[in-house]
Amino acid sequence: MPLRTLASLGSLAGKRVIVRADLNVPLRDGVITDDGRVRATLPTLNALINQGARLVVCSHLGRPDGEPNPAYSLAPVAQRLSELLGKPVAFARDTVGESAHEAVASLGDGDVTVIENLRFNPGETSKDAVERRTFAEQLAGLGDALVSDGFGVVHRKQASVYELAEILPSAAGLLIEAELDVLDRLTENPERPYTVVLGGSKVSDKLGVIAHLLPRVDTILVGGGMLYTFLAAKGYRVGASLLEKDQIETVSGYMREAEERGVKLVLPVDAVMAASFSADADHVVADADSLEDTAFGASGMGLDIGPRSAEMFAEIIRDSKTVFWNGPMGVFEMPAFAAGTKTVAQALTEVDGLSVVGGGDSAAAVRQLGFRDDQFGHISTGGGASLEFLEGKKLPGLEVLGWSV
Repeated sequence: MPLRTLASLGSLAGKRVIVRADLNVPLRDGVITDDGRVRATLPTLNALINQGARLVVCSHLGRPDGEPNPAYSLAPVAQRLSELLGKPVAFARDTVGESAHEAVASLGDGDVTVIENLRFNPGETSKDAVERRTFAEQLAGLGDALVSDGFGVVHRKQASVYELAEILPSAAGLLIEAELDVLDRLTENPERPYTVVLGGSKVSDKLGVIAHLLPRVDTILVGGGMLYTFLAAKGYRVGASLLEKDQIETVSGYMREAEERGVKLVLPVDAVMAASFSADADHVVADADSLEDTAFGASGMGLDIGPRSAEMFAEIIRDSKTVFWNGPMGVFEMPAFAAGTKTVAQALTEVDGLSVVGGGDSAAAVRQLGFRDDQFGHISTGGGASLEFLEGKKLPGLEVLGWSV
């Protein structure tokens, strides 16, 4: 069965449509610092508004552990959504209580309300299917149909993502359609050369992706904290850098498999070693095979790929026709250790083909470093969901909408 899309729901004029979006934005002192996920919902919301649907927008934000917590309120998101839509957006102070029902009852055709953080209710993320179903049934009382458009949560079996889609007539929104179209292009006959850039802190988070992509790609570039486990697998000393000793043997196996398959698995030739994990720490560039031969000795830690590695990676990326990037090259939040990530991001903007930024920290990095979304072929809204898709895993939030691998 193919994915059910908006057209499968027929006319939604005058109907209450619950839109499960992913509005899990970063907040600092109640202010949104990156509204990319809010903007990503606009095509679906505007399509439904133009139909005359009555929209009940819901999402999670952060991890409030099943209890109301003002620090995780969606109120700032409702305000930002109002600004972006250019129309009033009501806000309900609860999820399925009196405030939510009043807000929904007052909706007219084309109106929008946002209900409070779904994770304020323990039923949303409960491991107990009955508890999730009970919450989903309460949510269903707010709508006549569900449009699932939170790509960042489709890999989770949660009440608003899975059970609610079983209860109400449901379909995928335009964002999920767009995400799947891009991911399909990455897995089905991608234009070559095809390069995958992997970074971030833990190599264990990326092992499934590496295993699934090795038969499908031409080049894998490894940076970020995960690179030190690869260097250790080559017998290099890595000081106090991030290291998953229990993964060294697995990583060695992947390096051998890459060689056997003719896949280039490229590791950095240098790294920025720092005296400590802080923005103003003393730091130097060291060759990858002599990371401990600095003034910091064995206490030095790698916080970015080095300049020669960054330029080497950039050249490979620019020469590729398809590039998928997930995970920063270093601690980009600290200016002294952002150069590697910035160089890789810049190279992605120069790809003559499809360049995909795989959500999560990578998406946050490109925006923080001053790049515009439209400089890339696609910026995913779901880091974990993108990775699990590329691992070939089943995604419950898509399967319930008719999609299958």
